[in-house]
Amino acid sequence: MSQSITLTERAAVRIRDILAREPGKTALRVAVNGGGCSGFQYEFVLADAPSEDDLVIERSGVQALVDPVSQGFLAGSEIDFVDDLMGQSFRITNPNATSSCGCGTSFSI
Repeated sequence: MSQSITLTERAAVRIRDILAREPGKTALRVAVNGGGCSGFQYEFVLADAPSEDDLVIERSGVQALVDPVSQGFLAGSEIDFVDDLMGQSFRITNPNATSSCGCGTSFSI
């Protein structure tokens, strides 16, 4: 893939905190699925291990995993963790998205 997907230090710290409370889970899986109010939505789930064809993004000793289909939708994106007035959440800055919903969890291309 020509455009990498990156993980911020804030996201890495939050992933580490979550995994510490989840025995057997080793990474955060980030996926793009059809749905949401804008056409596509992000999904975040804990994973036991990477699949053979996953993109493995490592930062500060933690891993985020992206399946091959989602990689194309996320090329050039940054995965971050924010704690603001709207709450705490993983947030993706995606240069491929042409629009997104107000909550930032769904987007269109």
